[in-house]
Amino acid sequence: MPEGHVLHRAARLQGKRFTGHVVNVASPQGRFRGGAERLNGQQLDDIEAKGKHLFYRFDSGDELHIHLGLFGKFRVQKLPFPEPSPNCRVLMDTETDRLHLAGPNQCEVLEPWEAEAVRNRLGPDPIQNRPDGYEDFLERLSRRSITIGKAIMVQDVISGIGNIYRSELLFQIGLSPWTRAKDVHPETVKQLWEQSVLELKAGEKIGKIITTNPSEFGVEKRKDLGRWDRLYVYKRHGRPCRRCETEILAADCDGRNAWWCPSCQPD
Repeated sequence: MPEGHVLHRAARLQGKRFTGHVVNVASPQGRFRGGAERLNGQQLDDIEAKGKHLFYRFDSGDELHIHLGLFGKFRVQKLPFPEPSPNCRVLMDTETDRLHLAGPNQCEVLEPWEAEAVRNRLGPDPIQNRPDGYEDFLERLSRRSITIGKAIMVQDVISGIGNIYRSELLFQIGLSPWTRAKDVHPETVKQLWEQSVLELKAGEKIGKIITTNPSEFGVEKRKDLGRWDRLYVYKRHGRPCRRCETEILAADCDGRNAWWCPSCQPD
């Protein structure tokens, strides 16, 4: 499932092509026919991401809410438009550009108050980095008795973190994924929030997850890192820690593996 930086990047890049335009909307697959008819011919005013969710705001106030899930995929196409795929849920086009969406987990038209309720349910988004983001994150964590490794994957606690960022962020700040969420010291929570802001914004900018420090690999910029040098612990079970050479461990945390260094991230 795409992590939050992917959706923010999609909102930014799609916004350059589609916002401010009257759009034609269709549902070749048919599963979104009613919604497509409602949105067809409206002007798209804004595209916003929060966590792993996208909101397309139209001039009527209607909002198209998208959550890609495991199988959803966008394609942005230019003239001449190819034939849509058989599983195309939504086609949205202007005179020059087309947005092709297939396989989303959620695809619905919401009233403004309904869309706001979805946004409010979600935890703070590091990329948005609103002034109350850290305090909101701290308060939501304080109610959780589950491990921090589980908690930061709960989108109602913090928006946009997936399995890769989970392991990488906790390694970067030296926090064990098995620490109980509500027991994490507020200063450590602040450190985790600030690292999340830093890394997810970087991921949005470059379009990929690279968390390692280039200087540790003898290069100047993240873009110069080799493919296998971009992450500290994710999927490196059994290999030496890049910082202390202790063997990286992996274990089921919430139905998915978490990776960590037992030396750099002691319980």
